[in-house]
Amino acid sequence: MPTGPRYPGIVDELRRRITQGELPPGAKVPSTRRIAAEWGVAMATAAKALTALAQEGLVRAEPRSGTVVAEPRRAAPANPRPVHGARQPELTRERVVRAAIAIADAEGLGVLSMRGVAARLGVAPMSPYRHVAGKDELVLLMADAAFGERGYPARPPDGWRARLELGARTLWSLYRRHPWLAQLSPITRPLPLPNLAVHAEWALSALEGFGLSAAALCDLHVMFFSHVQGIAVHLERERQALGSSGLSEDEWMDSQATAMAELVGSGRYPVFARMLTTLSGEGYDLDLDELFELGLRSLLDGLALRLDR
Repeated sequence: MPTGPRYPGIVDELRRRITQGELPPGAKVPSTRRIAAEWGVAMATAAKALTALAQEGLVRAEPRSGTVVAEPRRAAPANPRPVHGARQPELTRERVVRAAIAIADAEGLGVLSMRGVAARLGVAPMSPYRHVAGKDELVLLMADAAFGERGYPARPPDGWRARLELGARTLWSLYRRHPWLAQLSPITRPLPLPNLAVHAEWALSALEGFGLSAAALCDLHVMFFSHVQGIAVHLERERQALGSSGLSEDEWMDSQATAMAELVGSGRYPVFARMLTTLSGEGYDLDLDELFELGLRSLLDGLALRLDR
């Protein structure tokens, strides 16, 4: 791992790249993982460097994009004077949780650490422990807060299908906003979170009047939830693949062109070959939003046949 300056030097170098235009407004700033690798420092040190730049107004966290260069701020009033004795906002559990969510949204759940949260908040490394026992508890609090960001109308739409559609799209919007949510737990180990139970109750209530057994009701709910979560898993996996390889989706596909051509030309997979050849000519792009909608329609069409019987 390369060696080099620690925290102050990292801040100075990234500040130089930004102020000299090497990283223009809107450009993606190296992630904490990349900073840690490039400068040979701990993840917490890398997070602290980004926090310092954010406090200067040079960068900002942007969900699903990472940390990007901020637009230049307007000039400050002449001769600003510090306010002596000014107090920082009180550190609360909510602030700790929201800071952690911002880190996970921008960088992924794997980057999250208690020290990184403390660095983002500009407090002592042990301060968050006064409000959260550790990372495991913090992740559960984050998930509950994220699932609670959207709810449902007091008066449900007419019909079980409209209700399930609303539930699925509500969950999908939350996974879109917080891609790390889909990575938390397998469906066989459900999380006992109050705000997640709100979404379960909404879906289960839509099916309650069909006389289904408890086991059948549970199975249908698991299938419904698994469709949403199963597509959402790829939101975070794509970001992880981008971070580890440095290649965009298009660049990765280009790097696989030779291997794909060998598969197509082998003659062993004729339907697969015809599909790839056609899609290549038509310029196909895999769209997770469209795939989610296709799967939802197919699932509900099949469920309608079962319920009608």
